[in-house]
Amino acid sequence: MFQREGDRVKRSLASILERRGPIRSVGVVGMGYVGIPAAVLFANSPAFDAVLGFQRDSPSSGYKIPMLNRGECPLVGEEPDLRDLIRTVVDTGKFRCTSDFSEVSDLDAVTIAIQTPFKNGSDLEPDFSALTDGLRQVGRHLTPGTLVVLESTVTPGTTTGLARRILEEESGLTAGEEFALAHAPERVMVGHLIRNIQEHDRIVGGIDPASTQRAIELYSPVLTVGRIIPMTATAAEVTKTAENAFRDLQIAAINQLALYCEAIGVNVYDVRKGIASLKGEGVTRAVLWPGAGVGGHCLTKDSYHLERGVTNPAETHPLLNGGQSVFLVARNINDAMPRHMYRLSVEGLRRIDRTPAGAKVALLGWAFIRDSGDARNTPALPYMKMMIGAGASTAVHDPYVVHDDDAGVETSHDLNSVLRGADVIAIFTAHTCYYDRLDPARVMELTGRDHPVIVDGRNVIDADAFIGHGFIYKGIGRGDKNEHPICEPEYRA
Repeated sequence: MFQREGDRVKRSLASILERRGPIRSVGVVGMGYVGIPAAVLFANSPAFDAVLGFQRDSPSSGYKIPMLNRGECPLVGEEPDLRDLIRTVVDTGKFRCTSDFSEVSDLDAVTIAIQTPFKNGSDLEPDFSALTDGLRQVGRHLTPGTLVVLESTVTPGTTTGLARRILEEESGLTAGEEFALAHAPERVMVGHLIRNIQEHDRIVGGIDPASTQRAIELYSPVLTVGRIIPMTATAAEVTKTAENAFRDLQIAAINQLALYCEAIGVNVYDVRKGIASLKGEGVTRAVLWPGAGVGGHCLTKDSYHLERGVTNPAETHPLLNGGQSVFLVARNINDAMPRHMYRLSVEGLRRIDRTPAGAKVALLGWAFIRDSGDARNTPALPYMKMMIGAGASTAVHDPYVVHDDDAGVETSHDLNSVLRGADVIAIFTAHTCYYDRLDPARVMELTGRDHPVIVDGRNVIDADAFIGHGFIYKGIGRGDKNEHPICEPEYRA
C-alpha cells in the first residue's frame, strides 16, 4: 500500500510539472557572491526568458538593488566576466533585481543562496535566521509546480527537515506532491565565480526523483564543461560539507607540516615541492599551501555543519566513541595559525629587545583570499586583536577592502602610509600588488626603523633580500630562515 501510494504521489508531481512545461522564468534569492553570478548566468542562457534577483532592501545590503538594475556589480575584487555579464543581461532586459517577493508567484523555479553563519564562535550553533526568513518569503508566494532549490551550505537534513517544513507551512502546499524541492550546493571560489559555476560538476539532490529531474533541467543550460551528478537531497548536503571539510583537512596538514619544518629548521616549501614531485599511477599527493589562517564563509564552518548532521557519532560507529573527529582537529589547527603569526611577531620583536607594547603594526591584507574584497571571517582579525591586546597599534592595508562592517575595521588603500613608521609588517593576504610593491629598500625607508620585523604569512617576499636589508624576518614554515643573523648593510648610515 505504501509503495503504491508513493508511486501515486510521484506521478502527481510529475504530472503537475509536465503540465507546467519547461522552466522559463527563474528567481535567485540572495544577491551575494553566489547569487549574483548564478542569476546572470541563468539570464544569459537562451533556455530562460527572465530572471529575477531577490534582495532584502536593508540598510546593510539594499544598495545592491539599484546598482544591479543599473548594470553595475556590487562585488569588489577581480571577477573575470562578471561585470560584463551583468551589464549584458540588464541591457537585454533579461535580469532585474527586486525586494518584492510577491513576484515569486510568477516564477517556474527559485534558488536560495543565503549565508548560513554561526551565531558565535563559542557554541557553534548555526544561525539559520536569514535562511529561514528567505524560505518564508518564498513559501508565502509559492504556486503549484514551482521548483525550490537550496544552494546554501547547510547541516545535513536541513532540506528535508527545516526547509520543507517552512515552505509547506507558508504555502499550504506539499513538497514532493505539489511543488518540487531540491538541494544543489554552490561550489564557487571568490575570484572564479563565473568559471566555477560553468565548469564545476553540479551536485543535484531532490527530495524525490521528480524534484531531482526538475533541478537537473534548471542547471544543465548553464554548464559548459561541468556535468550533473544526481543524488538525494541529504547526500548532496553531505557532499558539500564534506568536500569543504576535506579541503580544510588538507590545509591543516600542510600547516602542521610547516610548524614541524620551523621546529626542525628546514624550508617547508622545499619539502612541499619534494612531496608533490611523486607522481604515477595510483599516486596522489594533493599538497596545498601553508598560510596565516583560513577565512571565508565556507571552510571556517562547514566541518561543524557536517559534524552536526551526525546526531550521535559514538553510536553511529564504535570507532568514533571517545575520539575527536579528524575534521575538527584540522579546524583547530587552522584556527591556530593567526595565533602563530602573533607568536612569530613577538619572537621577531624580541630579537631587537622589543615587545608589542607601543609597537606599530602594518597589517597587509584584510581579505581572506588574494585579489578579492571578501573579508568574511578574515584570519587577520584575531591577529589584530592579539596585537592590540598586547599594547600595539595597528594600521591595515588592503587594495580591495574599504571597510569591514562586521569587524568595524577601517582599511587603507595607501600602502606607503600604512608602512610608514611600522615596527612590524605582517602579510596576511597574497594580493598580487604585494609581490610587485614590497621592495625591501623602499619598505625599509618608509618604516624608518633600524631593524623592522616582517612576518610573511603567505610566502610573498624574498626572505634573503629582506634579511640582507636589515629586516628581522619570520615566515610560516621557514625554519631555514627564522633564526637568521641580523644584517647591518654597509650603505645604511
